[in-house]
Amino acid sequence: MSEAQGSVQRSIDRAKVLDRAHISGMIAQAVVLIAVLLTLLIDEKYHDLLAAIGSIAIAGVFMLQLTLRRVALTIRAREAENFRQTRDSREQIQELFAMTDMLQAAETYEDAGAVLMATSRRLLPGYGTALYVFNNSRDRLDLARAWDMPDGMIAQETLSPSNCWALKRGKPHINAPHQATLCCAHHASQIASVELPMMACGQLHGLLIITHSETDGAFERLMSVRRLGRALADSMSLALSNISLREKLRTQSLRDPLTGLYNRRYMEDALERFVSLGSRTGASTAVIMLDLDNFKKLNDEHGHAKGDAVLRDVAAQIVGCLRPTDVACRYGGEELVAILPDCSLEDALAKAEMLRERIESLGTSHACAISASLGVATVPETATSATDILPIADTALYAAKKAGKNCVVAADKRAGRDAPRLTTIKPGKLA
Repeated sequence: MSEAQGSVQRSIDRAKVLDRAHISGMIAQAVVLIAVLLTLLIDEKYHDLLAAIGSIAIAGVFMLQLTLRRVALTIRAREAENFRQTRDSREQIQELFAMTDMLQAAETYEDAGAVLMATSRRLLPGYGTALYVFNNSRDRLDLARAWDMPDGMIAQETLSPSNCWALKRGKPHINAPHQATLCCAHHASQIASVELPMMACGQLHGLLIITHSETDGAFERLMSVRRLGRALADSMSLALSNISLREKLRTQSLRDPLTGLYNRRYMEDALERFVSLGSRTGASTAVIMLDLDNFKKLNDEHGHAKGDAVLRDVAAQIVGCLRPTDVACRYGGEELVAILPDCSLEDALAKAEMLRERIESLGTSHACAISASLGVATVPETATSATDILPIADTALYAAKKAGKNCVVAADKRAGRDAPRLTTIKPGKLA
C-alpha cells in the first residue's frame, strides 16, 4: 500500500508542474504583447491600430484572468481528489493493519473468518464474500464462512480445486458471464465474482470469493477492487497458515500418528479430569483396556504393514462404537484404552463385549485371525481414584488372557459392592 501512496503523490507533483508551466507560458505571452504595445506607442501613425490592439489586449487580459481562475479551480479540485484518494488509502492501510493485528489472536478458522467479515464489510461495503479453507486431506475446500451474498448466488458447501482456475493458476480470476469471460466449472451463477487464492509459505491455504449483485460494469468494478481483495487475501493466508501449523502441532502432541487416537499423556489428563468430575456428581467413570491377541504372531506371519493396518481398523472400530463424550487412547504397542465417563460397570461390560465382537469381525476383511482380550474397571465400584483404576483394569486384562483370550473380564468390586470377583464374559454371552 505504501507504493500506492507514492504513486498518488507523484501524480500530484506532475500535475502541479504541468499547471505551473501552462500559467508561465500564458504570462510570457502577455508580456510579449505588452512590449509590442509599448513599441507602437512611439509612432503616432499607429494610434488607431494601437486603440484596436488595446481593446484586444484588454479582452485578452480578461480572458487570461478567467483562464487563470479556471486553472486554479482545476488544481484545487485535482488536489482535493488526490487528497481524498490519499485519505482513503490511508484508512484502508489502517484497517488492514488492524485486521492483521486481530488475526494474530485468532486461534481457529472461525475466529479468522469473523475478523475477515468485519474488515471486508468496512472496506468493501455492498460486496458479498465467501471464505473457503482446505480440509486436512487437501482434496477439497470447505466453506468456512459466507456473508452478504447477493440474491441468486449461493455459496457452495465444498469446492474441488480442479474446478477452479484461480487455484490452478495461483492468480486472481474473474468470473463474469455477461462479459463472456472464462468461468470456473464450479461457478454456476450469472453474477460476476473475483476469486483470490490465499497462499503463504509456498502453499495454498484457501480461496476468497468477492462478488457484487449488479451486472452492468461488473468486470470493471471487480477489477477496481481486486487489489484491495488481494490485500485481504494475503493477510488471511498468513493467519490460516499459522492456524494450520498450530493445529498440526497440537494434533502431534495429543494424537498417536498411526491410529489417530489420543496418546498416553492426554489419556492420563482426561482420566484425572473425568474421575474428579464424577466424584463431585456421584457418577461412575469406567475404563476399558484391551490388548490384541497374538499380535506378534500376526506381524511375523503377515508383516508389519498388515499389523499397522489392523491397528488402524481396530482404532476405527473403537471410535465408531463409543459416544462423543468418550475418549479412546493408545496406551502402548497393541494396547488401547477407552475412558467412559458417567458409565456404570454393567454398561461398561456391555460396551466392552460390543467392542470385542467388532474387533473379531475384522478377521474376515483382513483374511487372518483377529481378536482382543478386554479388562474393565470403574470408579468407584472397583477402584478409588484415577491412580489405581488403570492397574486394576490391566489386572483384569491379564485375567482375560489367562481365561483363554478373546473375552471380557471385569475387575473385583470393592468390599460391600455386592458383585462377583473377576466376572468373565465368554464370547457370545454377557454375565
